[in-house]
Amino acid sequence: MATFAVSGATLGVARPAGAGGGLLPRSGSERRGGVDLPSLLLRKKDSSRAVLSRAASPGKVLVPDGESDDLASPAQPEELQIPEDIEEQTAEVNMTGGTAEKLESSEPTQGIVETITDGVTKGVKELVVGEKPRVVPKPGDGQKIYEIDPTLKDFRSHLDYRYSEYRRIRAAIDQHEGGLEAFSRGYEKLGFTRSAEGITYREWAPGAHSAALVGDFNNWNPNADTMTRDDYGVWEIFLPNNADGSPAIPHGSRVKIRMDTPSGVKDSISAWIKFSVQAPGEIPFNGIYYDPPEEEKYVFQHPQPKRPESLRIYESHIGMSSPEPKINSYANFRDEVLPRIKRLGYNAVQIMAIQEHSYYASFGYHVTNFFAPSSRFGTPEDLKSLIDRAHELGLLVLMDIVHSHSSNNTLDGLNGFDGTDTHYFHGGPRGHHWMWDSRLFNYGSWEVLRFLLSNARWWLEEYKFDGFRFDGVTSMMYTHHGLQMTFTGNYGEYFGFATDVDAVVYLMLVNDLIHGLHPDAVSIGEDVSGMPTFCIPVPDGGVGLDYRLHMAVADKWIELLKQSDESWKMGDIVHTLTNRRWLEKCVTYAESHDQALVGDKTIAFWLMDKDMYDFMALDRPSTPRIDRGIALHKMIRLVTMGLGGEGYLNFMGNEFGHPEWIDFPRGPQTLPTGKVLPGNNNSYDKCRRRFDLGDADFLRYHGMQEFDQAMQHLEEKYGFMTSEHQYVSRKHEEDKVIIFERGDLVFVFNFHWSNSFFDYRVGCSRPGKYKVALDSDDALFGGFSRLDHDVDYFTTEHPHDNRPRSFSVYTPSRTAVVYALTE
Repeated sequence: MATFAVSGATLGVARPAGAGGGLLPRSGSERRGGVDLPSLLLRKKDSSRAVLSRAASPGKVLVPDGESDDLASPAQPEELQIPEDIEEQTAEVNMTGGTAEKLESSEPTQGIVETITDGVTKGVKELVVGEKPRVVPKPGDGQKIYEIDPTLKDFRSHLDYRYSEYRRIRAAIDQHEGGLEAFSRGYEKLGFTRSAEGITYREWAPGAHSAALVGDFNNWNPNADTMTRDDYGVWEIFLPNNADGSPAIPHGSRVKIRMDTPSGVKDSISAWIKFSVQAPGEIPFNGIYYDPPEEEKYVFQHPQPKRPESLRIYESHIGMSSPEPKINSYANFRDEVLPRIKRLGYNAVQIMAIQEHSYYASFGYHVTNFFAPSSRFGTPEDLKSLIDRAHELGLLVLMDIVHSHSSNNTLDGLNGFDGTDTHYFHGGPRGHHWMWDSRLFNYGSWEVLRFLLSNARWWLEEYKFDGFRFDGVTSMMYTHHGLQMTFTGNYGEYFGFATDVDAVVYLMLVNDLIHGLHPDAVSIGEDVSGMPTFCIPVPDGGVGLDYRLHMAVADKWIELLKQSDESWKMGDIVHTLTNRRWLEKCVTYAESHDQALVGDKTIAFWLMDKDMYDFMALDRPSTPRIDRGIALHKMIRLVTMGLGGEGYLNFMGNEFGHPEWIDFPRGPQTLPTGKVLPGNNNSYDKCRRRFDLGDADFLRYHGMQEFDQAMQHLEEKYGFMTSEHQYVSRKHEEDKVIIFERGDLVFVFNFHWSNSFFDYRVGCSRPGKYKVALDSDDALFGGFSRLDHDVDYFTTEHPHDNRPRSFSVYTPSRTAVVYALTE
């Protein structure tokens, strides 16, 4: 993820109570593109209901543990601890009536964690009538990792401790929550829940002294709907339906919780809010009670696709997905961009910035409302429609989920939610990311586990996402967050006191949940450290992700692009692309969104720079820089896909060599140090994707896009990324040639800037006739057509480069050719 200095309100002060009124979808400082929130969000609400018609529910949400002696003090639990000899008190919550009844139990508890002192609804075991219960499989013994990698035996004490912590927490969840399946449904109990009788609102805020629900529905009167607190820090209120049967809170109206806290009186958006919107002229967002009538709810029509053998991911951002300088919409992305992704040959779309974030320029990484889809792009129903359309096209939809940190905002985020520093986060310096200016979760807190696990499940089940790309995992797994740290591969760097075992255990739990309830779901982790066991299943002792994002490759290409062609080392390129752990799958990429952020630029712009402004039209002569750039752009992408891993990722627009860089609209920013960063006059010019460039057949961009499409379809046909057969036969430094086999394909790359080679012998394993399957020099792709594609290449029993057979080819300079074995 990128590093940003984030602006936004961070003072824990109360928002003035406003009269119920209209709510426009966005600030006038941000242009909208086709987003039209329902009119119900825009009209004034009738809030004349008598206050006396409502009464707070007398029930409590009971949990099996005692209350903290000082809820406002900055407790810093360093590990989950199991108190002994504690009477278990379980509770069953009657979700239909908004009350809870205490159930006594004489059985002692085992496995209650230290931070359950702030617990919520422990022991709740509910089954939905008519629904088959889903159960996350039990833990394994965690010992297979030592068979896979015997080197890990030297760190058995750390790894066995890690797995024992995981098993202990799983046991505690099983005993006191009814298992991960029940534990991960926190959104059915916390936040706003609707029953036939009315609305129940619950919020975990142990630091608050008093709380009231305020909003348009009661004219923001803090005395109208006061909440009651149970023994475990959960505030609750039940609002019965109006006399006419309508809900007490109208759909689309603004709501917040007003609390008297150790930091003063403040209004906060519910941590579990499902939608939030920024009103014109205001900085903080407003929580929205989102419960549309049945006829307005989107109904999914299409089944979710099965997970493909190899992933070809199109990384995208809804807001910047329009050729026009504006914020694009879910609907436009659904209608215009998804068909493009399908046509290009990708089988998955990864969407960034879904979780609501008050600062647009954070690229979605400073999340304020974890359960709410960003309202900049439309409504939750619009997002569901987008995902359903993707499924109709056979595309997986992956969400770029942020569980590594949270926005520093206090007015519309989680920071200081209940007036304390340690509510959802670590206290003190450990709870603050000094580079990202954000808050860091305390993964050793029971309620943080509930919140994050429920959040992951919410997106999978409510919106039918097909999996996640977990952002900032390196920051999670180490107390140094990977900052000012160079990982050399020494295992001591991964398994020591700098490892945050709580965070690693959380990753194990969330992957347990994802794969247990949704076996076809995809889990990708952004880890630059190379943590061993990262992509080994949890029952075997691993962290449990499906793929690691192979981040070193993109950095290597930027490093090489700053050098002359003569300095490129073929062995260095091959080593970087193939340097991954056995049995741990990788998603690789030549460039993602990170490489193109302001201060850097796309690979195409690195290669061709200002020549792209004047020489990309086919009716104009090219330049040596343009010819070199187009040729290398295609070769870089193909060798990355060919050698880099079992999955491939491309950020939208880069398939045709998008020029320039990415720069979100922003004004001047003042850093905590007092330094002022200049803005860009809130311009959207560099915050869009010029798809028109790739589509224009009179521009050289079109040939680059055609090559990317051919590359994706080649992988679809041959499945070479997941082939078990991979062999690099040549890394010739003088010739600048790389040759390797993958499946039934032979890849030949000639990176030499001027030398073309006739009768160049290529080693191979399988005998027969080979044909050109892909040629980067094809005129269709903006090349010079120096190869005859009708030629047949027959192997001879002539060993070469440690291969049993070989055939001879012509390999032009700066050209990549893929040869396929024919029947």
